[in-house]
Amino acid sequence: MPRTYGTWNLMRGAAGRWPLPILNYTSTAMAAAITKLKGFYDVVHLDSIHMTRYSSVVEAIPGMATRVVYNWHNIESEAMRRHAAVSTRTRRVYAEQTARKLERLERGILRTAFGHIVCSEREREHLLKIAPHARIVTVENGVDTAYFQGAGGQSGASRRIVYVGKMNYYPNIEAATHFVERIWPVVRERLPGTTLTIAGSDPAEAVRALDRVEGVTVTGTVPDVRPFYRDVLAAIVPLRTGGGTRLKILEAMAAGVPVISTRMGAEGLSVEPGRNILFADVDDPGEWVANLRRLAEAPEESAKMAARGIELVRTRYDWDIVSDGLRRTYDEWLEASK
Repeated sequence: MPRTYGTWNLMRGAAGRWPLPILNYTSTAMAAAITKLKGFYDVVHLDSIHMTRYSSVVEAIPGMATRVVYNWHNIESEAMRRHAAVSTRTRRVYAEQTARKLERLERGILRTAFGHIVCSEREREHLLKIAPHARIVTVENGVDTAYFQGAGGQSGASRRIVYVGKMNYYPNIEAATHFVERIWPVVRERLPGTTLTIAGSDPAEAVRALDRVEGVTVTGTVPDVRPFYRDVLAAIVPLRTGGGTRLKILEAMAAGVPVISTRMGAEGLSVEPGRNILFADVDDPGEWVANLRRLAEAPEESAKMAARGIELVRTRYDWDIVSDGLRRTYDEWLEASK
């Protein structure tokens, strides 16, 4: 991957046809690697619309199938508009302009690609409104449940909460800083002794600065996130922006940790509030405190909620189930296209 957000790309993203998120994933080295492909492939799977400029490279290879399928991790124009809604004025102008460019790009992709994979029915319905005749199937995100099994064993007395995620990703940066600035002081006041661990790779400076706040620890990049689920009261997902479905929720559930999330954070997942997850309003410290107190003061209920989360991911979101669904989708599409 080339260096992102360079001056040249910023200028081209502002003034040119291609939005900056696409330019950030455009690399001559990747294009050269693709042109060296040998043999015949039934399907070319582009993992996110950020890779769209490589579709023409693929199609130029003699004898190559032109069945290009896009995996939509998010509806990127929607995620960018949500970014704009919580940004400063300068960032908002950039984000709104980029969202418009992404929207035009998405409409073109929906018209021309062989097929599309989305991770939730909500997103499938959204895209079908734009392109009713597009081939779009939901294949949900998944988790390696065996890998996380037993990672979150609890003692019942813990007051530690954890936020896990890639901490150079804007929605996570914004969520972490907003939670610590607005929600955390009230949590500390009403639930003394509560601590917060922010565990995630490549934390931005704004996230690293949170390590100076009393009760907050920022780990930086770690080789394995599983130890940070050990003996925690809850995993939190205080997202206010972004899109797609959140692997961090599925991973915490697979580890056996109760989850407290904003509704946007759990968007697209088949969760049941009060049964296998708790919801809190992003700007309401009282709701976060009430949910944390509920878990702390009723360990049996907390354990049942964690068990129901484990059951959900094992029966619906396990990698084996998800991969079978993806393979079956491709088999059906290829058979229908003969």
